[in-house]
Amino acid sequence: MRYVSTRGSAPVLGFGDTLLAGLADDGGLYVPESWPLLADGGQGDYVETAVEVMAPFVAGSIHEDDFATMVSEAYAAFDVPDVTPLVELSDGIHLMELFHGPTLAFKDVALQLVGRLFDHELSRRGERATIVGATSGDTGSAAIEACRDRDAVDIVILHPAGRVSDVQRRQMTTVQSANVHNVAVDGTFDDCQDLVKAMFADVAFRDEVRLSAVNSINWARVMAQVVYYVVAAERLGGRRAPVAFSVPTGNFGNVFAGHVARLSGLTVPQLVVGSNTNDVLTRFFTEGTMDITEVVPTTSPSMDIQVSSNLERLLFEINGRDGAAVGAQLDDFRATGTFRLDPVQHASLASGWAGARFNDDAVRACIADEAVRSGLVLDPHTAVGVLAARACRRDPLIPMVALATAHPAKFPDAVEAATGSRPELPDHLADLHDRPERLTALPADVAVIEDFVRSHRR
Repeated sequence: MRYVSTRGSAPVLGFGDTLLAGLADDGGLYVPESWPLLADGGQGDYVETAVEVMAPFVAGSIHEDDFATMVSEAYAAFDVPDVTPLVELSDGIHLMELFHGPTLAFKDVALQLVGRLFDHELSRRGERATIVGATSGDTGSAAIEACRDRDAVDIVILHPAGRVSDVQRRQMTTVQSANVHNVAVDGTFDDCQDLVKAMFADVAFRDEVRLSAVNSINWARVMAQVVYYVVAAERLGGRRAPVAFSVPTGNFGNVFAGHVARLSGLTVPQLVVGSNTNDVLTRFFTEGTMDITEVVPTTSPSMDIQVSSNLERLLFEINGRDGAAVGAQLDDFRATGTFRLDPVQHASLASGWAGARFNDDAVRACIADEAVRSGLVLDPHTAVGVLAARACRRDPLIPMVALATAHPAKFPDAVEAATGSRPELPDHLADLHDRPERLTALPADVAVIEDFVRSHRR
């Protein structure tokens, strides 16, 4: 498998180089040169399906036995044998619980594997890497957990100061490993993400520190997320039976993985994008427009985003894989703060996509209602997904799966405000609030951040 950039002018790479590069040299995101097609079969066993689904993406770079071992070890870290269990809500909506990994969020599903992939590739080359990532809450802790104490990796995570939950922050800042560093940036998640992209664009710095990425700009993240869409279909009727999905969406990587499954042959008639008040993606699918506006803090902070990086991968597909066209669209968006899809392109999305927006009041009501209705406690991001599933479902005969992206205990204030009860952390995190924190507060200045990274890598 070879990988090409969504901007069209970066070198074509194999999987190992794509993994370590993260962002392409031309500022684009890597995608496979062609989409592999899913075979029939699959019985819903997570590890077996994961090895099969991802094998074409790593072909030519990792021996299949080594890859199978990494996959098996990654998902042994989850606290349930089926890794991503399905639970049926009272009205026929299925909830796929993606939060049974060590940091209680869906990012573990990809990053427990990605950490092992980094270790394997760097060890094979006898090299080191410095991973810098931006997080709106969950990526940071999952990346740190996956990379902590690994000899070949130093990791620096940027989070927006005061804009992640207390639990999310502490899951990052209480890790005392020598290779882990946390920076609280004076700004929004979009500022953090822009800083990471600026560091990748600084070729001299990138080469000096051997920069790599764990955000979903890294193709390996998206690759690993494709699996649970396929597993859901297998458990609900098979890979050729139709199944729709509703995804609470911020940076677009999670729902784009569902589109990859669809491009690979899974029958997905509808992908629903759920937004909070920061509804740039809902407007993209309903109106064909995007406008950069101020980020509004909400009770679902992982979705408090205005610029969704992975949307570029979808633009690449709807532009017929014309990298120059994608680059022109995104340059214009950055320059003007607004973007409008060609009407023909917008119409092409109508049948397969939908979007809906919900404010904090609606989210709070959904959490309260579901606790009574089904006895399940939802985190605020998952509540957005459930609301979107109910609002946008087109065919009641087709199973609809809402992705449950985080454990409710990661957002205890929001859950307590809705239900009157404060969800407890699992035993392995029960003392989280007693652990000492370690972080550095810095401005959203790329030169300052680069100096920090430079001085803290081993």
